[in-house]
Amino acid sequence: MDLFQSLLKTVFVSTIALIFISCKGQVQNGDQHPVLNVASPDNADTIPGAHGDLDCIIEDLHGNYWIGSNGHGVYHYDGTSLKQITTQQGLCSDFIFKIQMDAHGFLWFSTRDGICRYDGKTFSDYTDSITNAPYFGFNPSERGLFFGHRQGICFYNGTSFRNFSIQPSDFHPLPGDNNLPYSIYSSLIDKTGNAWFGTQSKGVCRRQGNTSTFLTDKNLAGPAVRAMVEDPQGILWFGNNGGGLYRYDGQTLTNIIEEKALGNPKFLAGIYHDLPGSMARIFALNTDNEGNLLIGTIDAGLWKYDGIHLTNYTTTEGLSGNSIRDIYKNKGGEIFIVSNSNAITKYDGKTFTELDFHGEVH
Repeated sequence: MDLFQSLLKTVFVSTIALIFISCKGQVQNGDQHPVLNVASPDNADTIPGAHGDLDCIIEDLHGNYWIGSNGHGVYHYDGTSLKQITTQQGLCSDFIFKIQMDAHGFLWFSTRDGICRYDGKTFSDYTDSITNAPYFGFNPSERGLFFGHRQGICFYNGTSFRNFSIQPSDFHPLPGDNNLPYSIYSSLIDKTGNAWFGTQSKGVCRRQGNTSTFLTDKNLAGPAVRAMVEDPQGILWFGNNGGGLYRYDGQTLTNIIEEKALGNPKFLAGIYHDLPGSMARIFALNTDNEGNLLIGTIDAGLWKYDGIHLTNYTTTEGLSGNSIRDIYKNKGGEIFIVSNSNAITKYDGKTFTELDFHGEVH
């Protein structure tokens, strides 16, 4: 058994008790939530100074919320006050892609410039342990973390890092070339223990031992696969930045936007073109407590899919912004939506309300 397969087996053994804790995950603990109040109508910027650059949100073991931004570090809310944390306090970068929490409750920040960990007191920089920043997608298990980077995968077992490549042996990028087709943008360990990785332009990779199998049909390869989720029935869903929504049942790959005629042909043809009302450019996926799929697009708001009907929600229905960066479900099943605004929107399945973090940053 090769090293990667051994590590993956270890992850699978712990998957039954796995806690996916991320900008798109859940946390289990007995602590009480901070009270998140509804924003007043005249307080549109519930996080002042964020300039519409919020990227993700997570709840920690103590019920505090951490909100990652693109250029302004992290905002920490303890139920009473909102505190901004930047490189001045130890972050390795103020550009936060994702935040996740390991089995010990330590927070890991995936940033433009590397990886750092917060143990509740101090930040530790692990950038030198992983090759080829930046780090887009990573998933935790009880035994360790998977990180995705520009040329492959890194596994952290709690004490050391090991890097693996999904690139074919005959692939040799040019020196200094940052447009690497095998860069990892998203990742997932499914209920059966398989590891899945969304790439920049090579579709979705399923890693088994030393073997990488790629799903590339129906325009899945081309634009980056930005999001992945597994629904309660074990169906895998992939969100592509241009190709839209894909359903994979283990046998058949289906392009949902082709069936529903919700594509953006100009964007696929290489012409940058936002298209409200389309479902082509997906950046976030999650499921609600009723098993509906929630789909966050970068230019057309939020979509809900029950397997038959698709419903589109935008600022007209109460979203704080139509460019969705993250869809997070906390331990209580509450849905939080991060978009291109200075606000976090809570969705109860029917209505949207902006949350009030008491408006003052310390």
